[in-house]
Amino acid sequence: MYMDNKDIVTINGQRYDAKTGRPINGKSTDIQPKKSIGSSSIHGSLQRSQTLIRRAIKKPTTVPSNRPKSKGGTMDIARSNKIARFAPYPISSSRPETLKPDIIAKKHPILTKVNAKRTDSKPESKTSQEIKHSAIVAALAKPPVKTARRSFLQRHPRSFFVSIIVIFVVIVGGYLTYLNLPGLSVRIAAVQAGISATYPDYRPDGYKLDGPVGFSNGQVTINFVANTGTSRFSIKQSKSTWDSSAVLDNVVRPAAGEKYVTNQEHGLTIYTYDGNATWVNGGILYNIEGDAPLSGDQLRHIATSL
Repeated sequence: MYMDNKDIVTINGQRYDAKTGRPINGKSTDIQPKKSIGSSSIHGSLQRSQTLIRRAIKKPTTVPSNRPKSKGGTMDIARSNKIARFAPYPISSSRPETLKPDIIAKKHPILTKVNAKRTDSKPESKTSQEIKHSAIVAALAKPPVKTARRSFLQRHPRSFFVSIIVIFVVIVGGYLTYLNLPGLSVRIAAVQAGISATYPDYRPDGYKLDGPVGFSNGQVTINFVANTGTSRFSIKQSKSTWDSSAVLDNVVRPAAGEKYVTNQEHGLTIYTYDGNATWVNGGILYNIEGDAPLSGDQLRHIATSL
């Protein structure tokens, strides 16, 4: 059989078949295919068991000559005589006098104290019932502590200051309203009467406003009474087209005759007689009359303050 060069591999001067791997001795050789062998020729007969039966075999008693005998069992290892670091066999139980016993290890004193504290501080295990009972006893033994209740100022400082401001405003407003209440009453009465009535800025000492301000169509009446006693006087304001001469002829002379006093104050002509006074200003006729013993100066002050 002719073989191509591609089927030949040369290794160390020896040629081999690239397919079969067999050596070629200079000539091409025929490759014989292997014959198939059936499994019946291999397993044709049963083989005898080669397992060692321990029950039928005795344990060997021979010891290798290079292993010294020892009482310790089979863990001894044969040692060479050339090794000098091993102790002689067997080891003598007697110790030389030069050997000293080992020093027993001692605990450090700080470690001893720490362990003692840990042992002392370790809490004893208690049952839940014992813990509950001890807590109840401790709570009953302590006196009840009353917590101080914080005041409204501490709990609501802003609301407190706002309330103070509101109260202050109400008090001041009420006081001012009280002072101006007669003037407000006169203004309301003047609106109802339809005239321009006013309240006097001057009031004689010992007299106060008596009751509400009275009004009718075109007329407003303000009554005053003494703080002590029954003397009183009233100020009447009504619409009028008269002048001072008409007032003198129609009011003063019919009431007092010629017993009157004429006073000129701030452009006003004031007629006074028997504790009474009459004058006219801006279309309003003013009359002060009553049983109060008012002087001429007091009457003029009332007239100029209206």
